[in-house]
Amino acid sequence: MAQEEIIFPNNIRNIRAAKGMKMTDLARRANLSLSAVSKIEKGVRRLNQKQLLNVCTILGCKLSDIFIHESDAVAKNWQKEIKRRLTDNAGSGLKVFGSGLRKIRQRSEKTIADAARAANMPLSVYHKIEVGQREVYENEIDVLANAFGYTATQLFDEIAKLYNSGELTKQINKVTERVKSVIVPRNPSSGLDINGGLYGAQLYDNARKKLVPVFGKPSGKSIKLKKSDETMIVAPSTLEGRSGIYAVIPNSKRVGGFIPETAYVFADANITPNVGDLAVCIDADFSKLKSDEIVDANIAVVHQDTHGKTYGHISNPEEKINAKTMHKIVMIVMH
Repeated sequence: MAQEEIIFPNNIRNIRAAKGMKMTDLARRANLSLSAVSKIEKGVRRLNQKQLLNVCTILGCKLSDIFIHESDAVAKNWQKEIKRRLTDNAGSGLKVFGSGLRKIRQRSEKTIADAARAANMPLSVYHKIEVGQREVYENEIDVLANAFGYTATQLFDEIAKLYNSGELTKQINKVTERVKSVIVPRNPSSGLDINGGLYGAQLYDNARKKLVPVFGKPSGKSIKLKKSDETMIVAPSTLEGRSGIYAVIPNSKRVGGFIPETAYVFADANITPNVGDLAVCIDADFSKLKSDEIVDANIAVVHQDTHGKTYGHISNPEEKINAKTMHKIVMIVMH
């Protein structure tokens, strides 16, 4: 069962307990169901102004007593939970998912209220999903997708396309400070609980399978390679979901023009090329590269010298590339 979103942390339960009043008594006198009072005390249901004043009258407390204060234990727990969510969600892809959802909603000309109603969610909960500040649960994905006439797969596909097109960048920057990358490896401390249905860190993985990072672009006589997910493109269907796949933009002149400048070259970091293969030859240990490091790389044909050592060969002009890492090129696609 999905955990409910806390939207109204309060002291109602503490005040009621201190006065020796049972929850059933409060529910009866406030003309609310027991379930409603339980949710109110847990903070997962709001009270309107009239209900708040009525509860204060029943409990014999001031309105200010209902709300939590910085010194309250519940406030400290709540602040800790909020910080945890913001920290966990920062790298889980929720901001990408939320921004994509907002773009789809705007394109469908629905208001936030319309979308929340279609998804059968409280407005505050839906809004937090759009701004990437709420974990999303597995059983909610289909509901959100259906609200816009999509299946879950179609929704993830559409968000991947929107991200690839750059349409989400402005929206992401509006709800967060400037970030260098929105895609990071899954954070095991993000609250992921497959059995419980929590879908936080795994959410972006579904869209991530449709994307491939672009690690390199031509610069001078080589390709400047940076092992970062700052730039992503949609993966060819045959490469979808394969680990180790990345793309570079070729330095067309250096490879004799047989690979157009308007192409993406896809390499597999898990495959060591054989003699005769086309490879991305990197002047560094790829496995030890940090995300902010920039190194030289080239696209070359793998050759072997008389001692059995492999190297890269470039024909324009003729050059021997003694690379520290070589990855086999598995596909070239025009863009």
